[in-house]
Amino acid sequence: MRLYIKISLFVFFIGIPLCPVLATMESENIILKVSSFEEEISKKEISEWVEISTKLVYKNSYNSEIENINFCHSQDFFCFFSQDIEKKYHLKNIDIQKVNHNKIETFLTDLARRCDKDPVNAKLEIKNEKVVAFAPGKNGIHLDIAKSIQLLSAMIGEKKTLTKEITLPFTEIEPKIKEDKISQLGINNLIGEGKSNFSGSPKNRIHNIKVATGRFDGILLAPGEEFSFVEILGEVDGEHGYLPELVIKNDKTEPEFGGGICQVSTTVFRAAIYSGLEITARRNHAYPVSYYNPQGMDATIYVPLPDLRFINNTPGNILIQTKLNGTELIFQFYGTDDGRVVKIDGPHITERNPDSSMKTYFTQKVTSLNGKVVLDETFRSNYDSPNKYPHPGQESKLTEKPEDWSKKQWNEYKKANGI
Repeated sequence: MRLYIKISLFVFFIGIPLCPVLATMESENIILKVSSFEEEISKKEISEWVEISTKLVYKNSYNSEIENINFCHSQDFFCFFSQDIEKKYHLKNIDIQKVNHNKIETFLTDLARRCDKDPVNAKLEIKNEKVVAFAPGKNGIHLDIAKSIQLLSAMIGEKKTLTKEITLPFTEIEPKIKEDKISQLGINNLIGEGKSNFSGSPKNRIHNIKVATGRFDGILLAPGEEFSFVEILGEVDGEHGYLPELVIKNDKTEPEFGGGICQVSTTVFRAAIYSGLEITARRNHAYPVSYYNPQGMDATIYVPLPDLRFINNTPGNILIQTKLNGTELIFQFYGTDDGRVVKIDGPHITERNPDSSMKTYFTQKVTSLNGKVVLDETFRSNYDSPNKYPHPGQESKLTEKPEDWSKKQWNEYKKANGI
């Protein structure tokens, strides 16, 4: 008579055991590193990447762990025909560990959103008629998700000991503009300049103008590249240094983070116009704003739309430089002098109404060195009455006589409200 050690099927009752590789970890957490970026992850999170199942396996050296040798993990008829009595005495219940690559990929994709960094171009300026770097460029970081999946899967699947720190594979992305390539940029002249004056602006508005202007100082635009004001500007909120100030929004003039940024976009627009660049997106403000005199040469923006966009149609790179002289904001575009002639006619006011609504236009004509007309554009602006966009505490003023009012009532209302 054979004697067998009988062990009950604890595995079915006490739950799936922790992944063996995790049990070897000295620390409860490990640190994942991607270049200078670090993030902690717990054993529990890693264990969710592993699926453990059980399986009955025959081996002649095994003494059965099955209390009931007639136990069948499949249909009875299958066990009857596939397992002889001898094999039933040599079965063992083993754990099968499988790494779930999809779960690891989901985790790494989310991690990449936090650790990836875009390259930063070197910031440039003009000194002694030469372009020099005043802020070095920085390489970008991109997590290699495919290689990271392989690394983590191998460490878990092959039951290697997870170290306290794991450096994940990544690639470095060089910026387009580096200090050692400045001489190749071909920047040799001031090709255009835009100016505006924000005299009378409250403190918050001045603060926002300075913060936004700093985003554009030293920006480089490659030949044929399209400039997007909104993309370069980035997020506009308190976390990015902006203060609440008045903006035109939802048929009202109300406080919001970043009020005053349109002073910057308007000045950029003027610099692009006088540089003879091709404007691809521009919208005037809803009503005339005194900060943007002369009326007709403004550009309103709001993240994500409307945007101010234009194309560098010159043969060389364009370097953007900014200046603040008191309350005067100046944008200067330095680039390659290709001999073009830029003529701006206007702005001209074609209609001005008592309620301060108006219509304007100006033209931009760009002629190449050989006399060919490169651009011949007309920019029209249609401004509504400011009365339709009340400030906080103001009631919207009527622009037409209500049907139930007498002519006398209407005249008295217009006189009282300056209409």
